[in-house]
Amino acid sequence: MTQSPGALLGALRTSPPLVQCLTNYVAMNIAANVLLAAGASPAMVSDAEEAGEFAGIAGAVTVNIGTLSAPFIAGCHAAIAGAKAAGRPWVLDPVACQATALRRRVSAEMVAAGPTIVRGNASEVLSLAGEESQGQGVDGRDEVDAAAPGARRLAEKTGAIVAVTGAVDLVTDGTRVARIAGGSIYMPMNTAIGCSLTALCGAYATVADDPFDATVGALAHFAEAGRAAHPLADGPGTFGPRFVDALRALTPEALDRTAEVRFQ
Repeated sequence: MTQSPGALLGALRTSPPLVQCLTNYVAMNIAANVLLAAGASPAMVSDAEEAGEFAGIAGAVTVNIGTLSAPFIAGCHAAIAGAKAAGRPWVLDPVACQATALRRRVSAEMVAAGPTIVRGNASEVLSLAGEESQGQGVDGRDEVDAAAPGARRLAEKTGAIVAVTGAVDLVTDGTRVARIAGGSIYMPMNTAIGCSLTALCGAYATVADDPFDATVGALAHFAEAGRAAHPLADGPGTFGPRFVDALRALTPEALDRTAEVRFQ
């Protein structure tokens, strides 16, 4: 890495980026709160009439296919085209891409459009890589290590950075591999918390020279905030607000000191 997670967090807070989030209805609130706490500015602009134009204003675009509809899909394609025309990074979250024919078609179209970063659970990444997964609905049923070879092939094929999130996250560009530890057992029990991580990847992508560094930085920030919030929570219900507080409280210096990032 040429830029540490802490250096990227410092840059993000020095010049807060605008991140356009096309995400599902469940995730909008937590995605916005996570971006604000981290130091970025969210915008939930998804209508096709303005999504492409807005992408030229935003620093990055994030696309989450959690609640699909024909108008939403049209908005996603418009935003992706706008981001590419403006030279902005964009992040794909292929929620439950293995579940239905519609999701398989839409996620394949979006992968073909060349995302800068793909972030998903192991079952979603296995499906995108053309392999069998045990995913059921939006729940991943596969382990991160099972998706590692597929993640590498997907990154080589698409040119995207691929992040597989789980107990210990994995990030690869097909050649480099980083693993990020931390977090809390309460994180999977909080609705759409993974979706909000996709939005944070978009924020980090606006300040990083290398999207690999951006992805590692966002995942490290998330993992360390989860670790810090865990002992302050009584359970998953009180974990959510503690986690958002911890995202804000974490300093660049503390992030570089405590982040568990291991390279292979």
